[in-house]
Amino acid sequence: MSPRLLLLSCCAAGALLASSISLAADCEADGDVRFLCGPVSPEDLAVVPDSPWLIASGMEDDGFLYLADTRDFSSSVLYPTANARPQHDTAMYGGCSGPDMSGFRPHGINLVREADGSQTLYVVRHGAREAIEVFIIDRAGTAPSLTWVGCVMAPESVVFNSVVGLPGGGIAATHMQLPSGAVWEWQPGQDWTEVPGSETAGPNGLEVSADGRWFYIGGWGTRSLIRLSRGQVQVQKQSVDVGHHIDNVRWAPDGTLFAAGHVGPEMSSIIQCMNQRQCDGVSSRVTRVDPETLSAQLIVNYPSNAHLILGTVAIQVDDEIWVGGIAGGDRIARFAAP
Repeated sequence: MSPRLLLLSCCAAGALLASSISLAADCEADGDVRFLCGPVSPEDLAVVPDSPWLIASGMEDDGFLYLADTRDFSSSVLYPTANARPQHDTAMYGGCSGPDMSGFRPHGINLVREADGSQTLYVVRHGAREAIEVFIIDRAGTAPSLTWVGCVMAPESVVFNSVVGLPGGGIAATHMQLPSGAVWEWQPGQDWTEVPGSETAGPNGLEVSADGRWFYIGGWGTRSLIRLSRGQVQVQKQSVDVGHHIDNVRWAPDGTLFAAGHVGPEMSSIIQCMNQRQCDGVSSRVTRVDPETLSAQLIVNYPSNAHLILGTVAIQVDDEIWVGGIAGGDRIARFAAP
């Protein structure tokens, strides 16, 4: 690990420790909405299976992956840390130069339980390089840790947003671009290819069915959830309007999808809220979508405030819906599940 990265990790840990008292004092509920405080700009969330742990991506310059304990609502830096020891899988990720974590800016994440029981974490990263970073989750200790094993570099001029692992070790990721972006797919030993039929205005969140036959794409620009066939001779594509920009798409325990995001009076309102904290009329929203019928039900509608500036992702933890966000917020919002 470079001296700079070690310094960043130590400083971050010290900052979290020094701020723990003030965070606890400022982490009171907002009416019925409770919080887990600590992670900065927790843009995406992933539950570690069969455990009380949750991983959050802190989408900031020199950002971090955070580990949150759903039992006591504490959090800590998961990666990068001073004790991180990479193990580059050159057979699988030979096109990756190595574990360069300088300027690490994590974005979308996706956790996959492999057939052998191991767990792989895919992380969209910006900063020093545009790539999907790949980690193995180590469950041997009292809390999970990460081992970096490789990366897949993005195609030239492509900036990734969300990522999902595919059957067979492949990866898919969205290139969120207005007026038209697309989903890209990578398979081991092959180059990235654009997924047929995936072109849309600002594709953002992404999920895949368990059998790998269907993509579910969050249409940020179209305010719709899109179901797109994968690997089928004839492309099939349907969508449902949800009434808000979709940032991330995540599976719920009951097999439905959480489409989380935000909406404002104008598209420009979102940019003003994010960059200037001018958030009049902006709210964070979560819609539950049936993946078969594409019926949609709004389940969270929370006005933008200092607690949750711009919601970006929703997952279910026990009987709560947890919503992460961006723009420098330092907490995950917890709503009672409907």
